[in-house]
Amino acid sequence: MEEKRILCVGLVVLDVISVVDQYPEEDTDRRCLSQRWQRGGNASNSCTVLSLLGAPCAFMGSLAPGHVADFVLDDLHRYSVDLRYLVFQTTGSIPVSTVIISEATGSRTIIHAYSFLVADFRRRGVDVSQVSWQSRGDTPCSCCIVNISNGSRTIVLYDTNLPDVSAKDFEKVDLTRFKWIHIEGRNASEQVKMLQRIEQHNAKLPLEQQIRVSVEIEKPREELFQLLGYGEVPLSHCPQVFVSKDVAKHLGFQSAAEALRGLYARVRKGATLICAWAEEGADALGPSGQLLHSDAFSPPRVVDTLGAGDTFNASVIFSLAQVRPKGNIRGS
Repeated sequence: MEEKRILCVGLVVLDVISVVDQYPEEDTDRRCLSQRWQRGGNASNSCTVLSLLGAPCAFMGSLAPGHVADFVLDDLHRYSVDLRYLVFQTTGSIPVSTVIISEATGSRTIIHAYSFLVADFRRRGVDVSQVSWQSRGDTPCSCCIVNISNGSRTIVLYDTNLPDVSAKDFEKVDLTRFKWIHIEGRNASEQVKMLQRIEQHNAKLPLEQQIRVSVEIEKPREELFQLLGYGEVPLSHCPQVFVSKDVAKHLGFQSAAEALRGLYARVRKGATLICAWAEEGADALGPSGQLLHSDAFSPPRVVDTLGAGDTFNASVIFSLAQVRPKGNIRGS
């Protein structure tokens, strides 16, 4: 019998990464230390980390045809990611982001631009059968500038009209293949319908066979906040909700602990709320009311911070997926 996988639903983009010794001033002409293409996107990056940790995983997202899609698919396959639920759009292009990484500080600045990704997925061995190919829109692209002096990364994203995975696309997913489904918050109203389908599936199964669920709310967009309560979807397995530092600060909170205490009333009963706060570490709050804290791990050298949040999310999911709790995640 095939081992059940972890499915990540969300975005895949092409990151064009420029590594610089320090962040460039505006309206200047300078050389970068190196430049490369890299597959990006929150859900896509989490698949990479899960694969490296040894967890069978699958990716579901939208792709548009072209060289960028080929690059992305090759990379996903290299990481053995299951791609059978990719949604292939017949028009548009994959998102591209420009990422500037500073070696001086380790920061990364991202400039998003939507415009090669299936090839990269395949190259990494990522299953892309869940990708939803869209008939219109462009694939997102980001340009990344990396500063080698401090590890910073600056990302510029060109946002195109490539449709996100819909609830109709999600109906094609064979839920029996998965033990965990992670959803990157994007088109929340459609994603609530996906969660409802998971609940209907779980209702027919004993607790130990049900699919566990997590949701990431990274962007401070009002539409996404409904995912805090999962749109009132009564999931049998109480979910894990990842809230970003950006969202917490947007809502007026000044620390992870403050954000968790302030937001916990908005999640459904029994959920675990998790918030990472960069170098200050991460906190979690579950139904027991006990606030858990984990210090940040400081490596001897910061390479860059590109994908740090996606790595954190994947690591938490991987750890929790190793154990089938009898009830809610209480923390240990």
